[in-house]
Amino acid sequence: MSTQFEIQGLKSSIEGKEILKGIDLKIKGGEVHAIMGPNGTGKSTLASALMGHPKYEVTDGSVTLNGEDVLEMGVDERARAGLFLAMQYPSEITGVTNADFLRSAINARREEGNEISLIKFVRQMEGKMKELEMNPEFMHRYLNEGFSGGEKKRNEILQMMLLEPKLVILDEIDSGLDIDALRIVAEGVNAMRSEERGFLIITHYQRLLNYITPDFVHVMMQGRIVKSGGPELAHRLEAEGYDWVKEELGIVDETVGQA
Repeated sequence: MSTQFEIQGLKSSIEGKEILKGIDLKIKGGEVHAIMGPNGTGKSTLASALMGHPKYEVTDGSVTLNGEDVLEMGVDERARAGLFLAMQYPSEITGVTNADFLRSAINARREEGNEISLIKFVRQMEGKMKELEMNPEFMHRYLNEGFSGGEKKRNEILQMMLLEPKLVILDEIDSGLDIDALRIVAEGVNAMRSEERGFLIITHYQRLLNYITPDFVHVMMQGRIVKSGGPELAHRLEAEGYDWVKEELGIVDETVGQA
């Protein structure tokens, strides 16, 4: 079934300060949407609010995934429903191996009695790690502990590949990656593009979009999407920056500090 993800009028605050000021976005299965914008415009807040981070209070609007009300779900329920967030700064968890964590995550989305067998899981994990050019020993390392920035990002993509979510949110997955790691991460994402899956990519830079061609590019300022277009919009932003967008729309301060 083709995925349908819809955000309508989403507003979100942190400690009483409104950050998201009315986000509207529709993502269908097979589509890649990129959100770009300067620092402080609400991009990462959007990712956190969609996944149910307790720090961000949703004050208005709706979010649905295949007709289901996402905002009524807990974080774990959102993950089981098919939402996946590749984080900008993944946590290190001592005492839990990568393999144990991922097998538990896969089984949490399966019916009781239908858990993935250890042999099948190991075979799948080894295959995906090979695609991502990851050292096999990472399977038995504690989750993200002592991983470099690039290794953590590859590990996020490994999780995505094994969990096969319906909607993937990549929050600045490209930050801190060298060109080789960026290429490998992008190849992992491209391999997952399908009618059953939509992507929301949050990024500062065009360079990631040289490897993952988006269908739609959105510019975020002042906690809103202020401009949308195709891949050519990202190229123009790379060449000319954001000043022309601000001039065109009469925006003085693009951050969430000013309505």
